[in-house]
Amino acid sequence: MDTFIILLAVISSVMFLVGHPMDYFFESIYLFVIYSSTFIGAFLYFNVYRNFWRFVSHHEFYLIFQAAVISFIICFGSQLALSLLTGYSLPFLVFLLSWVFIVFGVSFIRICFRVHYSMKQTGNKSGKRTLIVGAGNAGRLVLNELRKSSTSPLYPIAFVDDAPDKHHAEIYGIPVAGSIDEIHHIIKKLKIEVVIIAIPSASGQEISSIVSMCKNHKIDVKILPKINDIINGRVTTTLREVKVEDLLGREPIELDLELIASYLKGKTVLVSGAGGSIGSELCRQIAQFHPEQLVLLGHGENSIYLIERELRSKFPSQNIYPAIGNIQDRKRIQSVFNDYKPHVVFHAAAHKHVPLMEYNPTEAIKNNVFGTRIMAECAHESGAEKFVLVSTDKAVNPTSIMGVTKRIAELYIQHINSYSPTNYAAVRFGNVLGSRGSVIPLFKQQILNGGPLTITHPDMTRYFMTIPEAVQLVIQAGGLSVGGETFVLDMGEPVKISDLAKNLITLSGLVPDKDIKIQYTGMRPGEKLYEELLSAEEGNSSSKHELIFIAQQVDIHAYNMPERIKKLEDCLNNDFNQGKSVIKSLLKEIIPSYQLTDHE
Repeated sequence: MDTFIILLAVISSVMFLVGHPMDYFFESIYLFVIYSSTFIGAFLYFNVYRNFWRFVSHHEFYLIFQAAVISFIICFGSQLALSLLTGYSLPFLVFLLSWVFIVFGVSFIRICFRVHYSMKQTGNKSGKRTLIVGAGNAGRLVLNELRKSSTSPLYPIAFVDDAPDKHHAEIYGIPVAGSIDEIHHIIKKLKIEVVIIAIPSASGQEISSIVSMCKNHKIDVKILPKINDIINGRVTTTLREVKVEDLLGREPIELDLELIASYLKGKTVLVSGAGGSIGSELCRQIAQFHPEQLVLLGHGENSIYLIERELRSKFPSQNIYPAIGNIQDRKRIQSVFNDYKPHVVFHAAAHKHVPLMEYNPTEAIKNNVFGTRIMAECAHESGAEKFVLVSTDKAVNPTSIMGVTKRIAELYIQHINSYSPTNYAAVRFGNVLGSRGSVIPLFKQQILNGGPLTITHPDMTRYFMTIPEAVQLVIQAGGLSVGGETFVLDMGEPVKISDLAKNLITLSGLVPDKDIKIQYTGMRPGEKLYEELLSAEEGNSSSKHELIFIAQQVDIHAYNMPERIKKLEDCLNNDFNQGKSVIKSLLKEIIPSYQLTDHE
């Protein structure tokens, strides 16, 4: 096609400027040969022929322009050389007009192919009428995807975008109907059935606002996932339903990959509680850094089996060793440490459910305190390099058995760090969306049952993170640790549970307090209205990562942890049926900031 265009351009320019091409046969042949060889040679050099014409864009035209400039320089140079050698040359305008015709022709034919292909891609006009929020690159990507198939269930009708220069314009024939604030009116005017949010940089507040504007119309709201989620394999489809975590909206976490790789690559890493929500995600992300061995320690055989099978499928070359054991069983834990000699330990095993632990305080103490002590001491005895305790914001000024036992665990690893060559650290964060026992699965089940959604108090707030976000920062904190720190993750702004519930109802295509009722049941044992990430005595200081802070270390010797934990152990051993008030009094003695509640 390009050869034919070059021939036609040469013939046309000769005919227009000097006469009939047959009268200038040799000159025309010379001009055709030199232009075809230089143009096509330059196109081959710049890989122009490797690009599909139906996807032609400004990139291809930039390559054509580069090739055209080089071709003109070569042709003009050869013409000058010919003139000096023979004294004969074609008029300069013939060269110039031929070049213009060639550039126009090769560009025009590609544009025609692109237009022809685009006209064939009209999408499924019988699909649901769809509004795309965001007329940028992501919005155009969504439009192209929807138009590719004549059987697509969605048919794009219009864009909305806040950029004033895009208003009343069209993108590939689709109008930009107005700004995002006008969604409510545009939905009614254009009879929209589906809204797609195509703004990867949108904050949680912006997404929440868009969802709120759509909720009264009872239409589907979908979202284009963040590129980071697609790259990391956390999503497998282009479009998906809007989730509660989208409404929290946080900037993508930037990890120091070099720092993480330096302490995990080629090392033996042990994760306790490896079958749990946090533990299993730790295993997935750690495996990406190619440890020598990854040891999965857990009490439940089924959960360990499932994560082992998943990891072997995703990382077939990774050495993975499942270890079934209870962290309260010192002999079993010692044998695991002796067998594998882990360099790095992530201790995620714990009893975490606040109300359940209020009813079962002895189990919380045995698992969260004595189990952590055994794990920490075994790490010291086996010569581990790092030990990272996964803790909770409920350990700050605790009001629950779960919180106070996790605070004791934090203090105990600070105690053992004071004499051990192993670097011990705790990482403290709030609730994680989607974890076992979290509020989101409960709300979803209640919605499926037709409601009501039960909330303990209308003013209750919590910090939330997604599981992958929390785990990324836990691993990062492990790399920052030099021993004795309590790292605190930046959880963003606290979220009202009532707002979370209303958003979840809305995302289910229902109307809060109309289709699904919200019922307030009163606070449960051990709960408080809001959580804190730092106590008054801890303050905070920055670390090398903007989303991780370090609590100021307390005078660990003043707590006398070995003696107090021994006293607690003796109390449980001597009379296992001790009343809750006696146990709580002992916990209060260990942790003076423990706030006893009136839920007995």
